[in-house]
Amino acid sequence: MIRRKKVSMQDIADYLQISKNAVSIALGNKKGVSQEMRERIWLAAKELGYGKYNEQDKKPLNILVLVPERIINYEDNDHFLFYHNLIWTLEKEIRNNGYNAVIARIDGQMEEELQLPNLFHDIDFIGAILFGIVSSSYTAMVAEQGKPFIMLDSYHRGINAPSVTSANIEGAYEAVTYLAGCGHRRIGFIGPTNLTTSHEERWMGYWTAMRDAGLSIDPAMCLTESKGFNANEEEIGSYWERMQTKPTAIFCGNDRAAILLIQLLRKANLRIPEDVSVMGYDDLQMADTLNPGLTTMRVDVHGMCQAAIKLLNKTLDCQDALIRWSVPPELVIRESVKAYASDSSTG
Repeated sequence: MIRRKKVSMQDIADYLQISKNAVSIALGNKKGVSQEMRERIWLAAKELGYGKYNEQDKKPLNILVLVPERIINYEDNDHFLFYHNLIWTLEKEIRNNGYNAVIARIDGQMEEELQLPNLFHDIDFIGAILFGIVSSSYTAMVAEQGKPFIMLDSYHRGINAPSVTSANIEGAYEAVTYLAGCGHRRIGFIGPTNLTTSHEERWMGYWTAMRDAGLSIDPAMCLTESKGFNANEEEIGSYWERMQTKPTAIFCGNDRAAILLIQLLRKANLRIPEDVSVMGYDDLQMADTLNPGLTTMRVDVHGMCQAAIKLLNKTLDCQDALIRWSVPPELVIRESVKAYASDSSTG
């Protein structure tokens, strides 16, 4: 039998009549070549049978992306746009790395009854990405299938699954430290810590920042549980009404809660930020168009998607590793927060 010559980067370079360095940059997913050239190089790698793109190895190039249907069909348009941007950025990163993204929906009944989508069995794929917030029982069921997979934008303690999230503790810490630096001493918190590890971590960042700033936490100023994945208008209204002493600033675990809070405060004839400063997390599209604009922590969507592909590749080599990759967010200062002239008696 004649052994087929192993294809090299130089072979790809000669085939396309470009430099070997350009091929190395594209295959390493580094900056330095145009997107058009990058895609030409990936295609040539597949055609020539380079490395993991060698069709003779009969290795599937698909990555299965499992997406809860409630994310795709979000009634909240801004949350829909956020997840829409996240999922299509992920799809683009998958393609840029020479794979095919196959998106499979998980509806509510499937999640409740622990049913895998048919695509899980009908196609060959090298690994899966569990996208967004999925129940712990469903995540455990996916883990039991023995296929390499990671979680994107959430994780569950007790389940040995690598994950990529925003750096929630650090981001919340920066947010609350910023509020304290603006002179606020009575700082509240809104976020359903009972439902997601993201909000739980943001609560931890809030708690740590308050401690480090020497500020006391009033439990009445903290809304940490919700019946749904986001605090609703009724819950936020009850939270505000129950407080005898009101906060001068409130950090919300996501922009949706911050926007609901602002709407509620306006109904009570309160001014933002003159009477209450409000801060969010995510940087939804609406955050920039609000009046006043919402100060928030911008989630690095592109960075998270890049990390997801890199982590999945690592997982293929070391499936038993428990890795949590946290991507730092960015503080975005707008008009919903203003300096507060506090005094020591208000702490």
